[in-house]
Amino acid sequence: MTNRILQFGTSRFLQAHADLFVHEAILSGQDIGPITIVKTTLGGPRDNRTAAFSNPAGFPVHLRGYTSGNLVDHVITVKSVRAALDANRDWHKLVEVFTSQTEIVISNVGDGGYVIAPADQQRPATADHAPAGFPAKFLQLLIARFEKSGTPLLVLPCELIGNNGRVLRKLLSDLAAAWGESDAFQRWLADHVTICDTLVDRIVSEALDPVGAVAEPYGLWAIKREANLEPPLQNPCIVYTDDLEPYLRLKLHILNLGHTYLAGIWQSEKRKSNETVREILADPDIKSRLLGLYATEIIPGFAARDMEHAAKTYVSTTLERFENPFLNHRISDIFDNHAIKIERRMVDFMAWTRQRNETLQFPQLERIAAVKASP
Repeated sequence: MTNRILQFGTSRFLQAHADLFVHEAILSGQDIGPITIVKTTLGGPRDNRTAAFSNPAGFPVHLRGYTSGNLVDHVITVKSVRAALDANRDWHKLVEVFTSQTEIVISNVGDGGYVIAPADQQRPATADHAPAGFPAKFLQLLIARFEKSGTPLLVLPCELIGNNGRVLRKLLSDLAAAWGESDAFQRWLADHVTICDTLVDRIVSEALDPVGAVAEPYGLWAIKREANLEPPLQNPCIVYTDDLEPYLRLKLHILNLGHTYLAGIWQSEKRKSNETVREILADPDIKSRLLGLYATEIIPGFAARDMEHAAKTYVSTTLERFENPFLNHRISDIFDNHAIKIERRMVDFMAWTRQRNETLQFPQLERIAAVKASP
C-alpha cells in the first residue's frame, strides 16, 4: 500500500485535526491515505511519539464539549497513520517515500518552522543528508522528486500564518533561487506543485502519552481553491472556498477578539492568576459585558460586510466553545502580547468594517484601543 499522504509534524493538533479527518474519510470509503508522519526536528521528547505512530492499533482522540447544546464525550481510535519517519535519521527512506509514494503533503511545523537556518542558505554539498531546517528539507525533497519523475503534488500547510500557502511557496522559490536551481525546476514548482492557503481552527487542549489528544468537538479546515486543486477528501469540518477571508475574519474578530476582551478584564480587575476562560464567564456580569460587546459592536460591524447571519451563528458557537467544561484555557496565556492582539483583533476590525460604513461607532473597542496594555 502506498503512503499517499506525507505529514510534516507530529503535533497533537494534527492528530486531532488532519489525521482524524483522514481517518473518518477512509471509514466512509474515500480514496485517501494512509499517512506517513515525519518528525523534522532533532532529538527531544518526541522521539518516543514517532515510534508510537507506527502502532497499527492507532491512537485515541478524545472529543469533549458541547455541540448545539448536546454533550459530546467520546473517544475515536484514529488509524489513518501507518508509519513514522525521523527526517534526520531516516533521510534516505524519506526521499524514497516522497519521490515514489506521496501525492499529498500536510505540514504544521510550528511558529519557527518557516525560518531558514543559516546552514541552509546555500545548497547542501550532498543530498545524502537532511538539511537543517524544514524549508530546506522540503526543497531538497522537491528537487529529488523533480529529478526522478516530476509528478504533481498537492501541499496543504496548516501553520497559523496568514496566507500560509503563498508564504511557503515564496519561501521555497526564493530558496531555490539562492541555491541556483534551474528555470525548469522553478517552472515545475510553479505549475505542478499546488500549494493552498488554508485556515485551521480547533482547540486541542491536551496531549496523551505516547500519542493521542484531547480536543473540542468543533473543528474547521478551510482550504482555498487553486486552479489545479482536486479536493482530496470530504468531511463536514472541511470547507473548500474561493475566499478564506470570511472564515479568517469570523475567527479573528469574534473568537480571538473575545479572548482578548476577556484578557483585558482579567488584567485590569486583577482577577486570580490561574483563571480560565470558562471560569471568568461564570461571572454573570462579565458574560453580560461580552455578549453586549458582540451585540452592539461586533455583529453590526459584520452586518456592514453582509455577514450578519454568519456572525450571529459564530457567536453562538464561540460561547459554547468558551464555556466547554472540559477545557482549561488559562487567560494568562491569552494575555501574552496583549497590545499586539488589540491591534490585530480590534483596531483592524474597526478599519475593516468602516471601509463599508464610515459611520459605524465602536465606543468599547475605541476605549480599549486607546489604553496602552500594562506590562
